[in-house]
Amino acid sequence: METKLRTGLLADPFSKKHDTGPGHPECAQRYDAIWKAVEKAGLPSRTLKLAPRATTEDDIARVHSREYIASAKQDIAQKRSQLRTGDTAISAQSWEVAMHAVGSALGAVDAVFEKRTQNAMAIVRPPGHHATPTRGMGFCVFNNIAVAARYAQHKYGVKRVLIADWDVHHGNGTQDTFYSDGSVFFFSTHQYPWYPGTGLPIESGEGAGKGRTLNCPFPAGAGMEEILGAFQHQLIPEMEKFKPELILLSAGFDSREGDPLGRFLLTDANFAVLTKLMMEMADKHAGGRLVSLLEGGYNLNGVGLAVASHLAALAG
Repeated sequence: METKLRTGLLADPFSKKHDTGPGHPECAQRYDAIWKAVEKAGLPSRTLKLAPRATTEDDIARVHSREYIASAKQDIAQKRSQLRTGDTAISAQSWEVAMHAVGSALGAVDAVFEKRTQNAMAIVRPPGHHATPTRGMGFCVFNNIAVAARYAQHKYGVKRVLIADWDVHHGNGTQDTFYSDGSVFFFSTHQYPWYPGTGLPIESGEGAGKGRTLNCPFPAGAGMEEILGAFQHQLIPEMEKFKPELILLSAGFDSREGDPLGRFLLTDANFAVLTKLMMEMADKHAGGRLVSLLEGGYNLNGVGLAVASHLAALAG
């Protein structure tokens, strides 16, 4: 009897066609560095290879306004160097790459709901958690994880989704998307004050979403004690009440020590511990369904090692 692999891995080298220009931290070399570390750790043989695919504008429009989608498409077609809405570098193939980044997220969701794997990771570029419904910013074109949440709700009838975000930067776009929506719980640990300047504890949701946003900001120099503490003492009790049916993880590795764009002190081993905590939560509430999407991480050596540690923990 064939043994089913626990973890699906979607890694699309097409993501390297998103060219951010010389000296940009969110560069194509990130993909190469990550894949090199994943291969060195022997992880391709321990994971199920998931096929890349693009998505549709209709999928993206579950989160982003049609006006913004058209604006981003036009900016790229006009060969602008940046989106007009914010600090996101673009190039000739950025539209196709962004559509594949979202498609990767949706493919990972399909894999866990079709029970091909229990959990999955998609190594995506560009990242997504800063993109709001009406603007791209912070290196992000579309909010990959927000679209994945809406897709799971639409296609699989999921009623409650947790999005947890351990990137060093606050996921303002994800928060904005679901701020008044009680069906998606957004949890974030992040450095503050830091880009993009949001994510205070008083930002806790409104209307139907009141209490469904949980922000845990920490100063520069914070590490495992603070971040694991937030997961253990704040997120876990909330999930006992919320009981998510799907967990999505904005896996940003710029919270790792030595990252040029962050001042947190997490280690590769710390990411493995946090990953196992999230897997236990998924086992308890969500039938094991956990989908991880790459966000930040800009130290080329460090991001590869951190992703390999995270992925090894997912694969068990």
